[in-house]
Order: sequence, then C-alpha cells, then structure tokens
Amino acid sequence: MSTSTGRNVIKRHQFADYLNVGTAEEPQYALMGTGFTTLDEEPGAQTESKKYVNEKASTSSVTGYETVFPFESDFIKEQEAILALYNVGRNHCTGSDAEFEYVRVELWDPVTDPEKTNEFAARKFIVSAEISEISGETDIQVSGNLNAVGDFVGGTFNTSTKTFTPAEEATDGGV
Repeated sequence: MSTSTGRNVIKRHQFADYLNVGTAEEPQYALMGTGFTTLDEEPGAQTESKKYVNEKASTSSVTGYETVFPFESDFIKEQEAILALYNVGRNHCTGSDAEFEYVRVELWDPVTDPEKTNEFAARKFIVSAEISEISGETDIQVSGNLNAVGDFVGGTFNTSTKTFTPAEEATDGGV
C-alpha cells in the first residue's frame, strides 16, 4: 500500500513485542526484535452460524477468539527472548513451565499525558510457547507459536522502564 494518497498505514516496526524472561513478581521484559524474522498476530475469531427455515442466508456471529502469534527467529543466544523460547523446546517444557507473559505494544498509539513519555497502548497476554522447530543447515532457527491462554489485559507499556500498567491503573493511552 502506498502512503502517497495521504493514508497513514501502520507499518510492522510500529509494533514492539516483549517477552517476560523474569518472573511474574519480578518481570524482566526482553524486546523481541533482533533475530525475529516474523512475529505475527492471528486473532483466530471463532464463529457460529445459524440459518432459520424462513431465511435464504445464514447469520454468523463471533463467539470467541483463539489468538496465536506465529514466529520465526534466528537463534542468537544473546537475545534473551529467543534463548528463553529455545530452552522451552530444548528442555521439552510443558504446562506452566512453557508459559510467558507477552506484551504487544502499539508504538503508533502513545499516551497523551505529557508527563508519561515513552508510554504506549499495549495488551498483555499469557502465552504458551509451542516450539515446533529448531532447525537449519548453517544458521539455526527457532520457530513456533505463542498461543494465548485466556483473555488479554489492556493497558499501557513504558518502553524505557519496560513496565506494563493495566488499564484500570492507567490514566490514559487510548485503551
């Protein structure tokens, strides 16, 4: 898409993704940037259709979501997020041992409070890391899915302090 027509098309670099490689009590959010060749979002809308006998067409409604974040990355051991995901596959982690807090930050939607610099609209997910491949003939890649566990929490994320504030605590942010 061209932006020459005055459209402000959001670009991929206007999203920032962070994986908590610490604990829930002491989060340590690592940027999922260098090394990641893809990191997408598939909301996975679930629908239900019903057609009544007196209607020609069915009616569909959204009943839920099964959000998945497919990713591919080069295995760069200095990149904490990649190393954490690699370790899930390497060590065959299951259940809560394969779960992380994951924050998707919308850098194109800053908080409008001038006292809150580097703070943007964000969503925090709990995800289970499904590592499907650790492969490569020369360079090693780690790939798989981050599968959402339950509902996300809306809020804001400060990219300098690397802290997430849930919406009920946030005062602004377009959330």
